[in-house]
Amino acid sequence: MTTDTTPGPPTPICPRCGGAEVRTVEQAQSGKGALTKNLGSRLAKGPEKSGDGCIHFAEGLVLSLVIGGGLVYQGDVENNQLYTVGGVVLGLLILAATIAVVRADGRDKDAETSGETLANEYWMPAHYCYNCEGVFCPDGTPWQGVLTTEQFKKLVWRQGRYDRQLQPGDKAKDAEIPPGTLIEG
Repeated sequence: MTTDTTPGPPTPICPRCGGAEVRTVEQAQSGKGALTKNLGSRLAKGPEKSGDGCIHFAEGLVLSLVIGGGLVYQGDVENNQLYTVGGVVLGLLILAATIAVVRADGRDKDAETSGETLANEYWMPAHYCYNCEGVFCPDGTPWQGVLTTEQFKKLVWRQGRYDRQLQPGDKAKDAEIPPGTLIEG
């Protein structure tokens, strides 16, 4: 009795260092050394927005009621119109600021959702080399060359159209993508 052992696809070789310890970026994000090298963030496909709007609305509503309501109550107890009016105005201002924050959260979430398909085009075929910490596409498409994790993150986030959401201090924000990386066509 013979068994049919079909070989799987060959493991890609890193074009920079020739290393064979290569995984897809998705596997690398949760694979060996992912926590110590912060690969979850450095290879992120996009911003992670999930449900912040509801929490921010609840927080704002509580602040509005506690601060504004507290001042209104104090004004009624002391029969002081300044506290009463100030409490109402302050409560409404806090509520307006809360609505602005919730709307901004919604726009960020919409940008993440709409850009995910675009970002996937560059993120899905990419591989990470553990030896030199480079990121590359084995067949050279849709982009070519070996990038640092910061350059890769900026490339993917720019493709997904949410590179404006890169946080200050994130090295990807200032990374330069080398000329010739993108295949024109």
